Amino acid sequence: MKTAIVILNWNGEAMLKRFLPSVAENSEDALIVVADNGSTDNSRNLVTNEFPDVVWLQLDKNYGFAEGYNKALQMLDAYCAAASPAVPLPQYYMLLNSDVETPAGWLKKLEDYMDANDDVAACQPKLISDAVRSDFEYAGAAGGFIDRLGYPFCRGRMFNTLECDNGQYDTVTDIFWATGAALMIRREAYWGVGGLDGRFFAHQEEIDLCWRLKARGQRIVCVPQSAVYHVGGGTLPKENPQKTFLNFRNNLLLLYKNLPENQLGSVMRWRRWLDALASFSFLAKGEWKSFCAVWKGRRAYYHMRQDFIKDRSANLSQTICPTPAGFYQGSILADYYLRGKKKWNQLFIVS
Repeated sequence: MKTAIVILNWNGEAMLKRFLPSVAENSEDALIVVADNGSTDNSRNLVTNEFPDVVWLQLDKNYGFAEGYNKALQMLDAYCAAASPAVPLPQYYMLLNSDVETPAGWLKKLEDYMDANDDVAACQPKLISDAVRSDFEYAGAAGGFIDRLGYPFCRGRMFNTLECDNGQYDTVTDIFWATGAALMIRREAYWGVGGLDGRFFAHQEEIDLCWRLKARGQRIVCVPQSAVYHVGGGTLPKENPQKTFLNFRNNLLLLYKNLPENQLGSVMRWRRWLDALASFSFLAKGEWKSFCAVWKGRRAYYHMRQDFIKDRSANLSQTICPTPAGFYQGSILADYYLRGKKKWNQLFIVS
């Protein structure tokens, strides 16, 4: 057993019933685990009765995506150690959302690439929309990037513009961040940088994880020869004010934790104005709760920032690559809204 596929579940019975069969059928030789984040639905009965080979790990409450995975992976390692040598510790963790359909061969293509490239800490497959299977999916598309002001984007997805997948991004490429919807990562690399940051709860925690890996000189890639189909938005739809709050708060925390000292002040000054602009764009559309969520997120960032001082110091002290591959030196906002660049391949990516 080389890979442990870990699906973090929270009241996802319907998604598990629909998508777990493809994972079980098409993930040869992998240990498949469902880690439950304190669900109150019938998820446990479904998995234990219909998928007896799938390992069920029960958390005592909903810890969110980030800390939920930390605790689940700790429990998984303990499970494997207790069962050793029958169940060895996995070489790779595959963090997989419950709303992902996996075709035949998807996992081996990722494993083969990781086996052949020791300097790659993590990778992702290409994410295709489950609803429109000619299009990329929002959450990860063909690999994630970030601009100098902290705005994430993907090959195949710029803001809400999703490209049709015509094979234009079918080359293996170094990226800045790999999506948490389908993230393969070496077990040693995951724990070597401390895992996901549980304080993020959900949203952009995988970008923070990848940034820490990249800053320490490790590579993240997209292997588009492996493709999966993702529903997306299963927990919180994009227009949900709670998602807006988490995205704005966590993006600022992400920048504070990881930006070099000579960039932090300037970026945060720009973000103060740009976040204000974003809030008033919500207000102009009549989205009062989202308007409030932006400012709630900024206030939460200011209150939490002191808790990240040590993390920032530790990250910067271990940084050997302050501008890693996939860090775009331009502004996606300016490119997208002012210059009309709606596609990744219209940008110049620093590598």
